[in-house]
Amino acid sequence: MTARHCLQSLWKVGAVGGAPLETYRAGLVRRFTECRTEKNWSLIRYDIVRSLRDVYDATGDESIRTAALELIDSEDDVKYRKKYAGVWKSATTVV
Repeated sequence: MTARHCLQSLWKVGAVGGAPLETYRAGLVRRFTECRTEKNWSLIRYDIVRSLRDVYDATGDESIRTAALELIDSEDDVKYRKKYAGVWKSATTVV
């Protein structure tokens, strides 16, 4: 649970902008791709997408939205792709 709490709070680092934002985005993209073999990988991925959404809401940075949508599109399982896309439903149309 502690790892999930860290992911859920990490958006505050990205909301600062500048270099921390770039490091934040790159780290979460890497984590999203690497976590598939772990226990509770779908929850980790959901938290990453949620964190990216929180940063987008705070900064309006289109690179964050683009990165999140690319991650969502990379999900092979339609069930999880829809779940992750639900986080971004009010910001854009994703399926």
